[in-house]
Amino acid sequence: MAEINIQRKKKRVSPWPLLIAVLVVLALGVWYLVSRDKDEAPAATPAVPAATPADTVSVPSGDAATATDPDAPTGDPSVGAMAGEVDADNAAPADFYAFVADDPTSTTYARRGLSLLSSVLVNLADRNDLRNPAVEEKRNDLTSATSRVADGGSLRPGLVAAAELMQEMQRRGYATLERDVSKLVEQAGQLSGRTATAAEQQATQEFFQQAANVLRVLEKPAA
Repeated sequence: MAEINIQRKKKRVSPWPLLIAVLVVLALGVWYLVSRDKDEAPAATPAVPAATPADTVSVPSGDAATATDPDAPTGDPSVGAMAGEVDADNAAPADFYAFVADDPTSTTYARRGLSLLSSVLVNLADRNDLRNPAVEEKRNDLTSATSRVADGGSLRPGLVAAAELMQEMQRRGYATLERDVSKLVEQAGQLSGRTATAAEQQATQEFFQQAANVLRVLEKPAA
């Protein structure tokens, strides 16, 4: 009688348990990374200290800013508008006398001096005892020269015109001033109209000093 060989059929292993185990490990890894990020607090932003009164700087604006430096140059220091420093229309001889002793190295010294002197002389030329065609002509020359300065012209024509107007006024009854006025006209002719060097600055101040000496006599009616 023949024997029957019976072999057991091998069971096939299912891949699902391994796949599930891998997914569980991945899930645990993701959970660990997420939870660690939440636990780490973000770096704190450094606090900005509050400003103290010592740290606060007051900055003037508008007219207040300009007033802090009335002599601040605006372009070429020898030319430009001349009405910024004083009210030229209302300048009095005392304003000019007080100005003469100012620092001649200031960038606006010559321009301010011409502005003050011109204003005083133009007003003085209207005085009854000084008014005549020759004085009026020299007055117009001075007005024309100073208007060109405001447009950017040289100071020299204005300085010369001021001296010549004072000379014409001197001829209206101030014989004792003839020598002083002649010196003033000579000084004006030697001025360059610039104040870039120490010599030019000194010459300009000496001219204004001489003009002040003459003006102190001219502002009073001739005897």
